[in-house]
Amino acid sequence: MRLGADRARVRVPATSANLGPGFDALGLALALHDEVEVRALGSGDVLVDVVGEGADEVPSGDDHLVVRALRHALDHVGAPQTGLHLTCRNRIPHGRGLGSSAGAVVAGLLAARALVAEPESLDDDVVLRLATELEGHPDNAAPALLGGATVAWSEGADAVRAARLAVHPDVAPVAVVPSSRLSTSHARGVLPAQVPHGDAAFQAGRAALLVEALGRRPDLLLPATEDRLHQGYRRPVMAESLALVDALRARGVAAVVSGAGPTVLVLARAAGEAGGDGARPTDADDALQQVFGGVMGGWRIVPLAIDTAGAEARRLP
Repeated sequence: MRLGADRARVRVPATSANLGPGFDALGLALALHDEVEVRALGSGDVLVDVVGEGADEVPSGDDHLVVRALRHALDHVGAPQTGLHLTCRNRIPHGRGLGSSAGAVVAGLLAARALVAEPESLDDDVVLRLATELEGHPDNAAPALLGGATVAWSEGADAVRAARLAVHPDVAPVAVVPSSRLSTSHARGVLPAQVPHGDAAFQAGRAALLVEALGRRPDLLLPATEDRLHQGYRRPVMAESLALVDALRARGVAAVVSGAGPTVLVLARAAGEAGGDGARPTDADDALQQVFGGVMGGWRIVPLAIDTAGAEARRLP
């Protein structure tokens, strides 16, 4: 297959995985975006310019995750490799459990889709499978690709599927982002190989309830986000995050660890009309004020809309 274009632009949202009980399956796309512009070069050079999150930290050549994903997609469809110039404008925090790596992978795969002569060869099913090969699990890649809330699952060794879930308009995510970072591998490394049968049964019920709470019954979000599968085991490596989750939940707020953490995601409920800044008050506002008391200690409270479009890519002239 040949290339059909030499320039493309991709926009990909942040994501939050797990949402409490939906470990490695449920995810939510958030309206905080990375943008990547890709230009194919006649030479074999690879240049990566990064502005924002990760500038002066991430690789600037072939090891950059967007480049790796793009090349993975070109190899998959038999398209020729090429030199590349990437300009990345990053807003998704790195190492905070908001899907920065999945965003980079999806951005690279969709950039390849925009560049090749037959973009249908990299349809959403293929992109999700390739993203899972690179990421190891699809819980962040699915909402990054499709937008909204998603549930993802595997069917055999090579098939990965995802479906969009309904989200009630009163669900209002709030990310509480710390200054500290935590690698996904470290957070996963403390999980046990086995869990008690009773905890697994509890988790299945809560995951099913969460689908109902997200779509039709936001009043059930607090019990629906209870978890016994991963957050408790991770307390030793993110004690401050779990203490914040405990404090918010004790005040009736549906708070969970976002992905592998250490960001805390609040699935708040909108509780009134929008103010002059366009933001709607939520049932979490008072609780957050009570917990922090005006002293943030390195945390940032970031209200975020749900991104319903997912990743977008287009060719440039």
